[in-house]
Amino acid sequence: MNIVRINLLLTGLFVVVTAIAAAVFSPELRVAVVVFDLALFAIGVATFIMGYFSGVQRSRYEEISVAGLFLLLDKVADRSTTLRMNTALAVQTIIGVTGAIVRGSTDGKPGSTLAFGVLVPLLGLGLNGMWASKHGVFASRNVPNVSADESDIGKDSPHG
Repeated sequence: MNIVRINLLLTGLFVVVTAIAAAVFSPELRVAVVVFDLALFAIGVATFIMGYFSGVQRSRYEEISVAGLFLLLDKVADRSTTLRMNTALAVQTIIGVTGAIVRGSTDGKPGSTLAFGVLVPLLGLGLNGMWASKHGVFASRNVPNVSADESDIGKDSPHG
């Protein structure tokens, strides 16, 4: 299964789980939602770090931008991939914030377990970064090929 499909599948599950939790809001379901949201967040953190590390490795030879890596801007991906990945990120953000706002605490105290949903968009950012670092198209970096005898290293030293 590729990264785009995984992103769409997990985003769909997030929407369904959040909608059910907002409607039912039982104590058992609240715990399950927190665990699910934290699992998506953890996947997002892991993929974000892996995508970032892979992007840094590619940056030695290619011009990698943060916007290109995590938002797939500057034609890093084809239009279809960019639209699907960034739509999933937008849905994660909207559902996370909406779930936290719509379902406030039922005991009169501020807060809601659905507020953990605001962490889920890191999943979208992480998967974008992972996709871009593996499959993205970036411009080549102009790195001059300087050999040791052509460089100015040591010319001014008493030993060079």
